Amino acid sequence: MRTSALLTTSLLTCLLTSVVAAEAKPWVVYPGGNGSGAGKHIVFVTGDDEYRSEEGMPMLAKILSVRHGFKCTVLFAVDPKTGVIKPDHQTNIPGLEALDSADLMVLFLRFRELPDKQMKHIVDFTHSGKPIIGLRTATHAFNYSRNKNSKFRPLTFNSGKPRGGWGGLVLGDTWLNHHGHHGRESTRGVINPKHKTHPVLTGVTDIWGPTDVYGVRTLPKDAKVIVHGQVLAGMKPSAAPVKGRKNEPMMPLVWIRAFKTETGKTSRILATTMGASTDLQSPGLRRLLVNGCFWGLQMEKHISAKSDVTYVGAYKPTRFGFGSYVKGVKPSDHALK
Repeated sequence: MRTSALLTTSLLTCLLTSVVAAEAKPWVVYPGGNGSGAGKHIVFVTGDDEYRSEEGMPMLAKILSVRHGFKCTVLFAVDPKTGVIKPDHQTNIPGLEALDSADLMVLFLRFRELPDKQMKHIVDFTHSGKPIIGLRTATHAFNYSRNKNSKFRPLTFNSGKPRGGWGGLVLGDTWLNHHGHHGRESTRGVINPKHKTHPVLTGVTDIWGPTDVYGVRTLPKDAKVIVHGQVLAGMKPSAAPVKGRKNEPMMPLVWIRAFKTETGKTSRILATTMGASTDLQSPGLRRLLVNGCFWGLQMEKHISAKSDVTYVGAYKPTRFGFGSYVKGVKPSDHALK
């Protein structure tokens, strides 16, 4: 009896230790399994001060994992002192070594200045020839203002060489301005008829989001704009388009390109200036991004107009804004329930 009790106690201790260790990891993993994405690994790199990537990306990762079988890892900006998600903590995203085994990177960052040891994983992936999806503020993902001796400082958003830093080099453009009136003029996605049959647009019939259209004016010639951003005179989907120069012509909203890396390889790139957590309430935008993952991985044959892009569990995103993020949330809080 005593031996049995000791074994039981030992097993419980091991289980509790395992649970604590799992909870201690400052990232979340959705294992995937059944589905056409089985065997592929997508890593989401989040960290922006305003558009709640820490909410939207776990939701999208759950869809890709549960509905389509991809293994998904979501990384966060984490306060190293408390272990909680802190989107305005610009110098720490633990777990970036997950990119070393990733097949696709989805990056949603704003003005980060990561330690060289962490940044190396992003840069290595950038030049691996593997696909990349950049959302909203990814055009201005990095801003090296503290450590001016970092070898990664040229990737700062306003760098001259390469022009536009990481965003200009990889996605094709960097931060310019709010083309729509921020917080007052929302965005309607208008499919470019030249590319209406592109696989990324399969089944996409409506795109709307409350964030505004960004100015995008210096895309390279190889970029193909598949969706334009129409500025609306209000914050509801029913709002009319703004009349005049803001929509003549419309700005690029979603584009694709082939990025030739410094290693001589070519990566498929999908970029959009939408992507806030509230934007992702649009089924059309979610479908576009799910399609984009399959396209980036050259798995177009698995794209279907009827693929499931419904939420996994409840999704109640926080409105965009500086300092408005939900306080005290840990990465483990985003685990599948």
